[in-house]
Amino acid sequence: MVEYDKLNELIFDKNFSKKIINLVLSGKDFSLSKRRKMVKIFKAVLAFLFLVLNLVIAQPSFADPIAEKSPEYAQITQQLNQLLQARSNPSAAGYNTAEELQKSISDLQFQKYVMETTEDWGVCRNETGKTLAVYAHKPSKNGSSANTLFYLGNGQKTDEDWDCDGIYVPSGVNVAGVKVPVGENQEQVGENQEQQLGQPLFVKIVDGTQLIARTNALTGEIELNAPPAGVVPASEQNPVGPNFSQAQIDAQVPNAPID
Repeated sequence: MVEYDKLNELIFDKNFSKKIINLVLSGKDFSLSKRRKMVKIFKAVLAFLFLVLNLVIAQPSFADPIAEKSPEYAQITQQLNQLLQARSNPSAAGYNTAEELQKSISDLQFQKYVMETTEDWGVCRNETGKTLAVYAHKPSKNGSSANTLFYLGNGQKTDEDWDCDGIYVPSGVNVAGVKVPVGENQEQVGENQEQQLGQPLFVKIVDGTQLIARTNALTGEIELNAPPAGVVPASEQNPVGPNFSQAQIDAQVPNAPID
């Protein structure tokens, strides 16, 4: 990679400019005054080229953050404001303790920050050692298209031009820290017990998340580097995906759009 600070020093270094001009004009009869004028012109041209190069390299910084493109940002902001107002009475917001409420607030603050500071859509990276099923779609100016279930090979990450919305978790596979949604007539299920329900799950991430999924070598659980934005049964996705086990997912040919 070019070291731009050193390049800048060279451009505005008198000796460097004089050496270049002397090399170009070697053997030609030019007066000292003309040489000085040419050095100034040469430095001005180099400075202009340096400025153009910096603008080209820095162009992504002028892109709009995902917060200005995604409808999820308004939803997260609203949820965060509601929870902040419920700090004095966690039970009114459906939380048993102030610690549980603060955990949700911290997750929403992190997700809000992600959307405000990145220009890319969601990206999923698979470091589980197995094939990972992911939901993704190609963002459209006319609105988000429907998600498709893809299979992401180990060591791969989804294309940055696509939006990875989350991962498909087959029954019998645990995700650390994820609570399983339960029906009204079912008893509350604790963390990492989705196999008891016998159904695959969709673990959603917010737009802009750079998700990395890894497998804990000791517990066998999938660990995520970012908090999920939601967990719902995969059967509620549209279109409904197959009810695959991890062994069936491993048997699929990786087909996710990748860089």
